[in-house]
Parts: sequence; C-alpha cells; structure tokens
Amino acid sequence: VQLVESGGGSVQAGGSLRLSCASSAYTYSPYCMGWFRQAPGKEREWVANINKYDSTTYTGSVKGRFIISQDNAKNTLYLQMNSLKTEDTAMYYCAISSSTVICSYEYWGQGTQVTVSS
Repeated sequence: VQLVESGGGSVQAGGSLRLSCASSAYTYSPYCMGWFRQAPGKEREWVANINKYDSTTYTGSVKGRFIISQDNAKNTLYLQMNSLKTEDTAMYYCAISSSTVICSYEYWGQGTQVTVSS
C-alpha cells in the first residue's frame, strides 16, 4: 500500500487548509486511517483517526478545528484544518492500518509540510 499526501502549504493564522492522502488500491478493509504530525525538534504526534465505521477521534488541541474524513470510493483520506494556529506548523503524515480488526499503523506516507505564520 502506498500513500501520497498533498495539500500542504503556507497559510496565515486563522486560515484553512485541506490535506489529502491518496492510497494505492488495496484488497482489504483497513480498520482505521489516521493523520499524524511532527514539528521541528518534537516527536511525531497523533492528530486524528477514522475507522471503517466512520467513527472519528481527535487529539485535544485540534478538536473543533480539524475534521477527518474518507472517501472509500477514491481510497482517499482527508484532513480539513480550520482556524489554524502557529503551533499547527509541522510535517503532516497519513497512515493506514494493515489490520481489519484493530487500529494500528503500518503504512505511512512521506508527509506534506504545513506552515502557519502569525
């Protein structure tokens, strides 16, 4: 499974971006897909995930601002980011589970950079 992120860029605080994660075709139904981010000098952190039942969860700092969604017909995962803050600046990665029954992340994209300026 190959994942390719897009949609990153530079935006002023308060602005919006929509990230996309296109995946190569797979023959199973992954239990979950998620977004992670890594800021310079910091460890990678989980941002949001969505499972195959369309149930979503978010880390506290993005709850109410970010929306994760998926288009199964297009094998594409999205992250709508609104009310962006400078602390959202990071490399954003999508990941997908190889399992159909548990949420784990074995496949990763190369990342897309998001820079938020004040």
